[in-house]
Amino acid sequence: MANDKEKSEILSISATVDVPYNYSAGYFVSRYLTELQENKKFLGVKCPKCNKVYVPPRVVCRDCFVKNEEFVEVSDKGTVMAYTVTTVPYTNPNTGEPKKLPFTAAYIQLDGTDTSIMHCLEEGDESKLKTGMRVQAVFAESRSGDHFTDIKHFKTIEE
Repeated sequence: MANDKEKSEILSISATVDVPYNYSAGYFVSRYLTELQENKKFLGVKCPKCNKVYVPPRVVCRDCFVKNEEFVEVSDKGTVMAYTVTTVPYTNPNTGEPKKLPFTAAYIQLDGTDTSIMHCLEEGDESKLKTGMRVQAVFAESRSGDHFTDIKHFKTIEE
């Protein structure tokens, strides 16, 4: 039986792990990323059974388990479903640039979709942040086929 000293000792290991990797986006997400890069447009896929629209596109409907084949263009405007304000220093792994603090990450449901995407929200006044607020994508001038850099951020809009 372990004595009290053995029970109370908790070990921890501190380490920094750098795990660079590449993965194949596949045909569906590749079409999505190409459309963002070349045309500043969002492309989703529509389920033939339940008509749900997924952005980013997915091969199979998560509810019906049928193959999705119809690509549809969706709006660059949407609604904030949830958000968090970050005050902890963060370096963008794609660019190596530190993020200006504080910044807001939000789940945004684009108009015409049934799913949410995550991205940064450019709203300097935290008191104006709320779920249900309307936003629109702001695209980078130079785009490379990366969701997180081709879309600079989302900005609040009045409608």
